[in-house]
Amino acid sequence: MPDRIFRHQHRVTYSDCTLGNHVYYARYLDILEEVRGEFFRSLRLPLLTLQQEDTVFPVIESRLEYIRAARYDDVLTIGLWLTELDRVRLNFGYHIDNQHNQSILEGSTHHVCATIAENPKRMPGKLTELLAPYLRTSST
Repeated sequence: MPDRIFRHQHRVTYSDCTLGNHVYYARYLDILEEVRGEFFRSLRLPLLTLQQEDTVFPVIESRLEYIRAARYDDVLTIGLWLTELDRVRLNFGYHIDNQHNQSILEGSTHHVCATIAENPKRMPGKLTELLAPYLRTSST
């Protein structure tokens, strides 16, 4: 497992759900975006600050495995860690549980470090230092 896991809670809103009262599949990407924003904020380096420093992290790949449905008013706990951190790549792993400790989703997003003009750039050194404790150090 990763050295550290960032955890964030999200209460499922009515607007997250379909008429069948389960979270619409694409909304999970919004939830993962929310947790990434909170993660960077917890590092005292909000995404807006990075953007003002000409650093953004566009998603270049995502994978989601839906295990069970989340429903309106469920409280979800999202765990986030890094699976890759190098000069221009930043990949996250995720696990979502509901308030009954039932697995809801496993996933990953892959990002490139880029300028606002979408040119790849080297990861800022201070950011690499802040992210390193969340990097998975083994495959077990």
